[in-house]
Amino acid sequence: MRQGARPILHAAALGLALAGALVPAAHAQEHGTQLKELSWPTEGLFGTFDRAAVQRGFQVYREVCSACHSLKYVAFRNLASLGYSEDEIKAISAEYTVNDGPNDQGEMFDRPGIPADHVPAPFPNEQAAAAANGGKAPPDLSLIVKAREGGENYVYSILTGYEDPPQGVEVPPTGHYNAYFPGHVIAMPPPLTDDQVTYADGTSATVSQMAQDAAQFLAWTAEPKLEDRKRAGIKVMLFLVVLTGLTFALKRKTWADVPH
Repeated sequence: MRQGARPILHAAALGLALAGALVPAAHAQEHGTQLKELSWPTEGLFGTFDRAAVQRGFQVYREVCSACHSLKYVAFRNLASLGYSEDEIKAISAEYTVNDGPNDQGEMFDRPGIPADHVPAPFPNEQAAAAANGGKAPPDLSLIVKAREGGENYVYSILTGYEDPPQGVEVPPTGHYNAYFPGHVIAMPPPLTDDQVTYADGTSATVSQMAQDAAQFLAWTAEPKLEDRKRAGIKVMLFLVVLTGLTFALKRKTWADVPH
């Protein structure tokens, strides 16, 4: 079951928009519009997550997206890597209701969430999700950044790409113009509006800021071990450099007395 008392606020727009097709940000999309390209803190060999931004993105997910979109690969205890304390994680997980069981009587029951639980889905099954969203179940967002070329740039572009259609372009009454969505017309309304959330750290919650934070949070859900992978890669590279130097030195010493 999903967390109670969370406003929907057009949350279905987020995942349904992200489900569209795309091409790499460095090239023009099928409909001729390039994605917006931002500089992300995870870029480069030494890139890391901006934990403050990722925590804000988690807040955007909880207050805007979680009414319709799941994070089935994320457990509450994973939030420890973002700087949340054990008590904070317990408090966050307890705000959710989890269906568990069976009990000794063979019946399922509801209980408060615990850190070991995965983030509960907003609907009991895919059929219920589809029935509540016009026949199409909103996608799980856990891996959306990896599933869409352009990564964070795609997420950011879609979330900030709603605008009035150009002159001569007709949009159906139930559609909305998005400059970065293939075909430009999507059925869901814009998911974000200024000051839609109140950030705990006082950051101004503009659409652009929330889109950046949400993109960074979804980058973390898609690859939470990114920093570990980069650190391991750096260690391997340093080892290979040292090994190459030692091998070269050994070769020179071995062949030093051999006439050439």
